[in-house]
Amino acid sequence: MLTFTGEGQTSTCGGASRRDFLRVGTLGALGFGLPQWYAARAAGAVRPGADDRACIMIFNLGAPSNMDLWDMKPDAPAEIRGPFRPIATRSSGIQVSEILPRHAAIADKFSLVRSVHHGGAAVHDAGWQMMQTGRLFAGGVNTPHIGSVVGYLEGRKTDLPPFVVLPELMGRGGGNLPNGQAGGFLGKANDPFALNADPSRPNFRVPDLLPPREIGTVRLERRRKIRAMVDDAVATFEASEDAALLNDNFHSAFRLMTSAEARRAFDLSEEPETVREHYGMTRFGQCCLLARRLIESGVRFVTINAFLTVFDEITWDIHGSKPFTSIEGMRDIVCPMYDRAYSALIEDLSQRGLLDRTLVCNLAEFGRTPRINPAGGRDHWPLCFTVGFAGGGVQGGRVIGASDPIGAVPADRPVEPADIAATIFHSLGLKLETTLPGPAGRPFPIVDIGHREIHELF
Repeated sequence: MLTFTGEGQTSTCGGASRRDFLRVGTLGALGFGLPQWYAARAAGAVRPGADDRACIMIFNLGAPSNMDLWDMKPDAPAEIRGPFRPIATRSSGIQVSEILPRHAAIADKFSLVRSVHHGGAAVHDAGWQMMQTGRLFAGGVNTPHIGSVVGYLEGRKTDLPPFVVLPELMGRGGGNLPNGQAGGFLGKANDPFALNADPSRPNFRVPDLLPPREIGTVRLERRRKIRAMVDDAVATFEASEDAALLNDNFHSAFRLMTSAEARRAFDLSEEPETVREHYGMTRFGQCCLLARRLIESGVRFVTINAFLTVFDEITWDIHGSKPFTSIEGMRDIVCPMYDRAYSALIEDLSQRGLLDRTLVCNLAEFGRTPRINPAGGRDHWPLCFTVGFAGGGVQGGRVIGASDPIGAVPADRPVEPADIAATIFHSLGLKLETTLPGPAGRPFPIVDIGHREIHELF
């Protein structure tokens, strides 16, 4: 958090402490600054025309059941096929579940990959890492989120941060592991800006976007003098790399908080009520609408967490009994909310001419077991699951890969998390041979050798 009014040791003329103003957490870690942008282009890491590209990553925390939604097996035994039937869609090559009717109406605009798998443990946190970074963390090395890599290499286009997470960072997953939604070894300067608010609430505002009312614009302007105070007091520190980062973070946070452009981007009250209702007045629905506004305003990468934790709320985690979700809960609560918001987002991006340049990817940490468990639900299954892509150069109405007759393992075109990461980087115009300054200064490839984009999508 960036705090302006907490108690501090040294106060400025306006009443806020120097220490508090410089406590840059969420806002300080915005990845602002253009040196990386120029360096990436000089090194040939970014293809021409990539500056107009963007990505919305919908992360289906909890893991949807591919057997009941995207990869149905109507001819399998009842304990495999589940209670729902497949329905036809606008694409002759795709069938989806009857509990996703709005998806059926836009199936010509998205494509499915039904052969994703990974070798990580069947715990949420491990899957979160692999699917959001392309790697499982090992040896004390935390790999940066795909959005952090994009922000680091491509920089920002406007006063807004390059990478935003809605509505907030993931909570606990049960494995006590890092969740992958951070800058990793690229440092906190490349962490995402987390909204930390529910945009469906009345009188929604972004807690960290604007200073408190008691600090007006003129008084806030005077905070620029804080840098001079630091310069005078700690000359030795100012010569260090840490000081340079502090200076960049300070000005980045100041620029965001004084930006009318940023305020407008986050202001959902500018949207007609009919548009807001089209997305659904749910947390996820309004996050999807806000993601469209942010992309429209120049944000490069937005991650939407469909849920925040697998505990104490209805999610995709359909083990069948409390405290988890039942298949009926997925049918009656989760799917209607998700179906409405996702279809509205794709339609809205398409109608506004934004879909061609905006990749929308639907990811999850794993799938669900082929066989229904004794509680009437399905458990964790990283051996085969489905993800979806739309926009950003992806051709709609396609199915890539296939699972075996019971959805247990890939039967055709196996896809791994690194291939997913490569596909996103490819859509955004990054060359897959690009390296990052990794731990101990060693070059670190953005995608492991041997992995490429899912070329059949494009």
